[in-house]
Order: sequence, then C-alpha cells, then structure tokens
Amino acid sequence: MYINSAYKNNSVIDFKDKSRPLVVGSCGTYRLSSHPKLPTYRPRGRLDFQIIYIASGRAYFHFDNPENETIVTAGNIILFRPKEFQKYEYYGTDKTEVYWVHFTGSDVTNLLRKYGFPDGRRVFTVGTSLEYERVFKRMILELQRCQNDYEEMLTLLLRQLLIVFCRELQKEHASKNEYMAHEMDTAAAYFHENYNQDISIEKYAASRGMSVSWFIRNFKKYNGTTPMQFVTFIRITNAQMLLETTNYAVNEISRIVGYDNPLYFSRLFRRQKGCPPSQCRKKR
Repeated sequence: MYINSAYKNNSVIDFKDKSRPLVVGSCGTYRLSSHPKLPTYRPRGRLDFQIIYIASGRAYFHFDNPENETIVTAGNIILFRPKEFQKYEYYGTDKTEVYWVHFTGSDVTNLLRKYGFPDGRRVFTVGTSLEYERVFKRMILELQRCQNDYEEMLTLLLRQLLIVFCRELQKEHASKNEYMAHEMDTAAAYFHENYNQDISIEKYAASRGMSVSWFIRNFKKYNGTTPMQFVTFIRITNAQMLLETTNYAVNEISRIVGYDNPLYFSRLFRRQKGCPPSQCRKKR
C-alpha cells in the first residue's frame, strides 16, 4: 500500500478556522494493491470539509448510518461537510487509488455553491483526469515543504481544483439532468412497487447517496409532491380501486395498501377523496 500525505503544523487533529476565507488543513493519497482493507470510521464526522477523489478502483461508503452501503467508482468525488457521519472502506482487491483534501474557512460554503456543489449532495461525477492528480500532488508537496507563502499557494491550488471540477460538472450539465431524471424516476418506480411496505424516506435517500433534504426537495421539484405525499396518493388511489371493484372489507383493504391502523387509513382516505371509504363503496 502506498501512502503520501501532509498535514498543517504536522498535526493529524482536525480543526475549524474562520479567520480566513479558505484554509487547507491536510491532503494526501492512498493506493492499495495488496493490503486487504483500509477502513475509516468517524461517527461524529470531522470539524472541517473533505473532498475524496476516486482515481481508480472503487470505494464503499455508508452515508448517514453504518447499514447503508453505496459503491462509488473511479471518476467520482465525495464531499463531506463538517460533523457528517463518515464510514467508508477501500479494498486491495479493487486496486483502489484515492486523493483527498481537508479544508476549512469562513467562506467555504459559498465557494462550494459557487463552484457547483449544492448543499446536501455528496457524490459528484467528474470523470478521471491526470490534471486532477497533478493538482493534488502539487498540494501535497506544498504542504510538505512549507516554503514561503505556501498557505496562500495551497488555497490557490484548491481553488484551481474546484474550478476544474466545476468545468467538468458544467460540461456534463445534460448528464446531470439525466442523472436527476433517472434518480427521481427510480424513486417513483420504487415507491410504486413497494407502496404497501413500511417505507423510510431517510433510508431510501441514504441508500442512493443523497441527503434526505436534498432528495425531498428535488423529488418535489420533479414530481410536484413530496415522496411521502406521493406514497400516500398511490395507497389511497389503490384503495379506491379495491373499494370499487372488490368486496374486501375496509379493514382488509387498509392492510393491503400498507396501513395497519384502519382508523388512520379512513381519515387519510376522507382527506384525499372527500368521503369515508364506506361511502365511496356505496357510490359504486
């Protein structure tokens, strides 16, 4: 296993610094060839921001909780924000190579937004490029040598890295729209297929590498309703169909569409359809 890293003031302790707009705290690279596993587990996250670039192979991330697993392949970057749960692994069998940088500052959130990294999203597809690796290697060298004005040089190099990432993200704007459409269509299909199960919006979003707020916001933008409202609509619509075409009891229909509490189901049905289930059946 190959490791090359550098730390500000030779300290591996993470820190928060609001005295300047942007501060690079550490950076480095890992390349696995035979070592079986390189795990990272930070249940409380870190105080700073972190970007991980997958140059080759793949990595296994558990966003939000240890049970969820998202495989991230080469050509993607992962952005962790302060205090976010972190758990991920690299395996030697995948021949994984990654570059990483930790940074902080008073203007980091605005800079990330400016360069195309919206709040809540963690995984970004930027493709593989030797240019990314050259900038990372230059940052590592600057932080190891600590020559005159190295801190300013580090911020310039990090800005350069963010700009080249941003250019790639803008170039792939159509692909991003396709990604959005694919993710929202996939979510809608999942809800249609599993509407009568105990659906957790939080677990679904985490399984797709998205924060809950980002997923809900974009699902509503794409479908015109929140995910839970979407599921409720499917359940009530199917319940109405069963009331009108079968002789199942209301309690049984309630269980079929995913509600264990018939009274709660009846209240939802009335709110959605303007009449209780029994009256809907009489209208048949």
